[in-house]
Amino acid sequence: MSGAATRVGVGTRFRYDGESVEVVEMAATTAGNEVVLKDGRGRLLRLSLKELLFSDRAAISPDSPGPSADDEGEIASVVLGQLDREERQKVLERAGHVREVLTGFRSGSQELAADDEPKAAYATAAPMEARKAAKASELGVTIRTIERWVAGFLQHGEAGLAPRRMRSERLQTSVDDRWVETAVEVMVEHTDQSRPSRTMVIDRTRARVIARFGEGVVPQPSRATAFRLLEELERRHPLFRLSTKRNRDIAGRPEGPYGKLRPTRPGEYLLMDSTRLDVFAFDPLTLKWVQAELSVGMDWYSRCITGIRLTPVSTKAVDVSAVLFQSFRPRPAGRDWPRHAVWPEHGIPRSVLVDVEGATGPGLASPPLVPETLVVDHGKVYVSEHLTSVCRRMGISIQPARLRTGRDKGPVERYFRTLREGLLQVLPGYKGPDIHSRGESPEDDAFFFLDELEAIIREWTAAVYHCRPHSSLVDPGLPGLRMSPAKMFEHGMARAGYIEVPRDRDLAFEFLQTKWRTVQHYGVEIGRRRYSGPGLPDPGVRSPYDSPVKNGWPFQVDPDDITRIYFRDPATRVWNTLVWEHALSAEMPLSEDALTFARQLAASKYRFPDDRLAVADLLERWNLGLGTTIAERRMALRLSREQAAIELPESEAEKTVASLPSVRKALGQDEQTAEPREPGVVTETGDDDEADLEDLAGEDDFYADALEDV
Repeated sequence: MSGAATRVGVGTRFRYDGESVEVVEMAATTAGNEVVLKDGRGRLLRLSLKELLFSDRAAISPDSPGPSADDEGEIASVVLGQLDREERQKVLERAGHVREVLTGFRSGSQELAADDEPKAAYATAAPMEARKAAKASELGVTIRTIERWVAGFLQHGEAGLAPRRMRSERLQTSVDDRWVETAVEVMVEHTDQSRPSRTMVIDRTRARVIARFGEGVVPQPSRATAFRLLEELERRHPLFRLSTKRNRDIAGRPEGPYGKLRPTRPGEYLLMDSTRLDVFAFDPLTLKWVQAELSVGMDWYSRCITGIRLTPVSTKAVDVSAVLFQSFRPRPAGRDWPRHAVWPEHGIPRSVLVDVEGATGPGLASPPLVPETLVVDHGKVYVSEHLTSVCRRMGISIQPARLRTGRDKGPVERYFRTLREGLLQVLPGYKGPDIHSRGESPEDDAFFFLDELEAIIREWTAAVYHCRPHSSLVDPGLPGLRMSPAKMFEHGMARAGYIEVPRDRDLAFEFLQTKWRTVQHYGVEIGRRRYSGPGLPDPGVRSPYDSPVKNGWPFQVDPDDITRIYFRDPATRVWNTLVWEHALSAEMPLSEDALTFARQLAASKYRFPDDRLAVADLLERWNLGLGTTIAERRMALRLSREQAAIELPESEAEKTVASLPSVRKALGQDEQTAEPREPGVVTETGDDDEADLEDLAGEDDFYADALEDV
């Protein structure tokens, strides 16, 4: 009889350090049970019984048959797990018949006997051979089949009654290995090339096999067998089924198992990346549709977006610095944002506070934190000397991702896809993720200006993305609980007990762009804007800096908010805020591009405009442009048509917003044939990712209905 156990005592044999030994004595000592072993040459060895039973150096040599880990057969759970419902039911019925043959009862127990059990033919008094013959006659099978069932059941239980499945060895059993290896070699060579046909791969493989091994040395498979082989090799090296871009991404995977950074607290890793948005927007300067590029910063632990910057055409180094600056000093929340989308100004969530009402102020759009490590790609804007120098001074490490490997920044790539599926695809001007998804003329439907589109993305991120549960945000102690980025941030605070915040809020000024200007009696002038405030040196004081401007002083400028600039007194080392003389006219932060557009807009409507009037007119226009009804959109488009009087070069006059088909359609005018557009100049962007990371599509698509809560 076989069993899983074996008896250890005098005479039991072991394999110890590769030699066969036998137990000749067992003794109980104060140190524990010990055994004396004797090898084949008569040498004695004394060691503890624990060492003999649990050490990797020793292995027992059983003297009776029994299960072993190196058995050829599979374990019971694997065998039964391959059965479908019908096969499993059939195995259970066979087990009942076998138990009836062995015990006389289908259940195997007299206590659970049915009304007509035991039958006379299967009574325990009847011979076993007679019972087997009766069961074979009842089921219409041979006695040999019943004997095989009984033997399998006695040895393996129900698993011994499962049908045997001989999984066919790969087609290499009928195809020479040299032919298969050559076929794989040809497929790998086409990874970076256009997709070939299966026939071409087969022909090249046959020609290469003949040239390498000689005519008739390697048997050539038939055409049908070669096609089946390529289908099998497709699993190892995709080439024909998926897109070529996807195949290159799969071929670029590491050979070993994936490794990943696992953040343990908020602020440990900050992912920064840029992507070209799949929606067209209006340039406020030229009133033409442009492609926009979005740069974001994401806290890896909580997936919270800490910085957002939307730029036309491409991203610059100053835009990346602005995104990092927003992590230190987040943008203020909108006035009409819901309460759950607003972060307290101290960054600690309201649910963590004892006095919830103590969180006063307008609130922030994202939690402020100081990153410990930046994970960026190899774009020029992310490895600029200014950014690396400032990060070195701040003690922030920079960890570049692998070249053209977007999966190293998987969470932020997933955010870009979520943004596209949850928001961008419902906006006018959406063009789709690729050329196969592009509409007939999506640029004709461009409606939102760049500043408006950035405000929409920022509010959607705060009100929807930060509050929607994410499948990858889990607590290891509660694996079934899905948390939102906002809840994960609270969880990180409770888990780590702290968050990294700026030790000095003024350190964030070092990420801003520096402008060198002289100090006049009225203050400082930057871009035809005059700033003044306390802390400015007197106009006659000589500058201690070797500036590119004679007697120039450095001023830090935030391109997202030009209502104020910052100046550090070289004597006291204190930062001072200088306010624009027309800042009171702006009810919100005003970007430099928006002010330039406001000036041109005012110049087309007023004879003697100034910045105060330009800003007021721009705010009035924006309040109209952000309307959501059809009537408000038509009014905004009609206003854009009236703005065609803005002075522009004559060669561009025909390309104003008044000539766009979307405007003519909204105004009820007949469409005219659009003039061919000049091809845009392709500029270098800040992102070097070549793959769209469609392997992330395996996650639950829980963001598909993101706008239902808006």
